[in-house]
Amino acid sequence: MPLHQPQSLADPSAGFPLSRESARQLRSRLCAWFDDHRRPLPWRSRSDAYAIWISEAMLQQTRVETVIPYWERFLDRLPTIDDLAEAPEEELLALWSGLGYYRRARNLRLAAIAIRNRFDGRFPDLLEDALSLPGIGPYTAGAVLSIAYDLPVAAVDGNVMRVFSRLFGLEMPWGSSALGRKVWKLAESWISMGQSAKDRDGASPRAWNQALMELGATICTAKKPSCDRCPWSGSCLALGRDRVESYPVPGAKRESVKVELETLLIVKDGRILLKQRSSTDRMAGLLECPTRELVPSGGEPRLFPGEFAPPSPTGELRVHEELAEIRHSITHHRIRATIRVAELTCATPSELPSSWRWIRPMDSGSLGLTGMTTKLLKRKAVTDFLSEASNR
Repeated sequence: MPLHQPQSLADPSAGFPLSRESARQLRSRLCAWFDDHRRPLPWRSRSDAYAIWISEAMLQQTRVETVIPYWERFLDRLPTIDDLAEAPEEELLALWSGLGYYRRARNLRLAAIAIRNRFDGRFPDLLEDALSLPGIGPYTAGAVLSIAYDLPVAAVDGNVMRVFSRLFGLEMPWGSSALGRKVWKLAESWISMGQSAKDRDGASPRAWNQALMELGATICTAKKPSCDRCPWSGSCLALGRDRVESYPVPGAKRESVKVELETLLIVKDGRILLKQRSSTDRMAGLLECPTRELVPSGGEPRLFPGEFAPPSPTGELRVHEELAEIRHSITHHRIRATIRVAELTCATPSELPSSWRWIRPMDSGSLGLTGMTTKLLKRKAVTDFLSEASNR
């Protein structure tokens, strides 16, 4: 039997649309489920704020399975906030290469410097202080403070947004400020309620926030949710209406933009020529194969410079046959890149600017490469070409 009448949940005038007793029961039920079904993620065995902070930064827009080896490698190389603050940007980008959204990595380092200088090297335990750090928003602050310090601070990510949208049958569109405000209000009310002497139910802020996120990540998923295994199935308005997959209400869909690129594979003496993207470009500071965007006459490039240019006044760039084609995505851009073999003649190594460098393919894993370049270097046609070139 449901813990309450579904229509009581739908009352838009209710500040907290549950009776306190129902809320206590739901909290207890979710945390008991979490105790039995939590995934053994490596950062859950750590209680230090630094390790948790790094995991939360990496998990934004990225799948857990992808993050685990990155997190382990990052913590192995930069085990403390001081180590992160002192890390050269090139090394930091190499550790982050493949995760995308590279501003996250740069903000981590800036925040680490601020923590070292302002908070004696310890991630702050006050919400106002945490929010003052570069790259730290309400979700990250709430996640770190609740998980590391067990403080009653709400943390709303996409999983929590989806869970509450379904549980309470919220009709606000996904991505709207109205939905964001409503879910944050609910999350703050619920976590605060669990701390009062009258309503204490044994669910710590640490367990509660993780349980909510875990429910959305593993049960209340965007597609094909496992409602038969959900501890809240008897109280879910969306399920009661037989409209689970209709929630959250879809928001306005952003149209994808098609981008055509041409990328050059320049090899000499077993080394590949890469170019570092400038500080004003997307993916600033990362290395890539020379790339240009193919645009209609009079059009403007969306992601990449429009023309190739030799990196040396005496250099001559010769473009040859097509080697392969790859598909890649950057936010809403859908990229098709043609890889062509090319050669650079008449340019001595001393003439190359610092933004260009010859690298051995075996060293590419330790460098900060764009995601597309990483994908390119793994294509069989490319690895075969490099193998043949090294044997000439």
